[in-house]
Amino acid sequence: MIGILGMFMAPQTPAQDAADNVVIVLDASGSMSRPLPGTKIEKMTAAKTALKEVLAKVPPETHIGLLVFSAKGATTEWFYPLGPRDDAKLMEAIDRPQPGGGTPLGKYLKMGADRLLEERAKQFGYGTFRLLVVTDGEADDQKQVDQFTPEVVARGITVDAIGVAMSERHTLATKVHSYRSANDPASLKKAIAEVFGEIGGKGNDVSGADVFAELKPIPGEVAQGMIQALSASGNQPIGEKPRPVQPPVAAPSSPANAPAVTPVVVSPASCRSAMSGSRLCPSWADFPVLEFLR
Repeated sequence: MIGILGMFMAPQTPAQDAADNVVIVLDASGSMSRPLPGTKIEKMTAAKTALKEVLAKVPPETHIGLLVFSAKGATTEWFYPLGPRDDAKLMEAIDRPQPGGGTPLGKYLKMGADRLLEERAKQFGYGTFRLLVVTDGEADDQKQVDQFTPEVVARGITVDAIGVAMSERHTLATKVHSYRSANDPASLKKAIAEVFGEIGGKGNDVSGADVFAELKPIPGEVAQGMIQALSASGNQPIGEKPRPVQPPVAAPSSPANAPAVTPVVVSPASCRSAMSGSRLCPSWADFPVLEFLR
C-alpha cells in the first residue's frame, strides 16, 4: 500500500508511467505447416520471418508478449512473457513454435487481453494496449470468440487481426479494429509492419486531465483510496464482473496539535476507451464524498 502511494510522492509525467504494450497471439495449429499459395514457404515460416524483421525495427521501449496456441510439444503458451524487450530472447522465442494442434482462438484472445488489462492496472491507465492476432483459420471455440471479442474491444484494448492465406475473410474481420489479409510473405510482413506503425504516442494522451486538473493536494489516505479505485476500474479479467470499488473516505478532522500529513498529488491517467472515447475510470461523480475537494 505504501509502495503504491510512494509512487505519487514526486511529480511524474505520463511518459514516465507509459509503455506501449503489444501481445501477439500466434496461431501454431497444424494448418500453419502448409505452404503459402504459389510458394514452398510454410505459413509458420513466413510468419516467423515477418515478425522478426518487423520487431527488429520497433522502438526498444515497446513491451512485447508472444502468446502461441497449439504449438507442438510446447510446455507454455507464453513463449515470451509481456514485458521489456530482450531482442535475443525474443527472436529465439519467435523461432521456437512448431505447428501441431487445433485453433482455440477464443481462449487465447481472453488470455492475451487479461494480461494486457493486468498491465494497464499496473501502469495506472497510461500507455497503449494492443492485441495482434495472426491466424490462418477459424476458431474451434467460435462461441468464446463471439463472447469475448466485443468485451475486449469495449474495454479499450485495440485488436488487430491478420488472416494468413484464407479463402474468405476471417469472422474476426467484423469484430475488431482492423483486419488485413496476407497471401504471400511480402503482404504478411507489410500487414504486421502496418500494425506496429500505428503504435506509439497515444500513451501520452492525458485526455482525462479535465477531471484530475482540479485535484488539490489532498491527505495521503484519501489519495491512496482514489489511486486504488482508478487503477482497478475496467481492468478485471474478461468475462468477469467489475471488482467492487469502495469510494475513498476522508479522515476525520485531526486535533490542532496533530502532525501534518504530507500532501500527495495524483498524476492524471488516460481513462478513455480506444474506440469510443468514453472514460474507463471513475470521475468525481463516482465519489460524492470527495466533492468538498473541488
